[in-house]
Amino acid sequence: MYLSKDKKREIFSNFGGDAGNTGSTEGQIALFTFRINHLTEHLKKNHKDFNTERSLVKLVGKRRALLDYLKNKDIQKYRELIKELGIRK
Repeated sequence: MYLSKDKKREIFSNFGGDAGNTGSTEGQIALFTFRINHLTEHLKKNHKDFNTERSLVKLVGKRRALLDYLKNKDIQKYRELIKELGIRK
């Protein structure tokens, strides 16, 4: 499996502040970014996998909604997060 418990714990400890804080906005965005990157690599090899393509579009929409929420709540955390994850240019 591409996302082990250890990898998930590592993502949340780096971005969520604590490995047990799985509900933090920053941790969720980081997890979605990891999953989006994985699905993007999958689709580069399997370009006719339309179910995965649909899942990818839904994940990007969820991440966009969380980013908008974070932007309205705390613009400084938003800027730091997108810089660290390399989401935008």
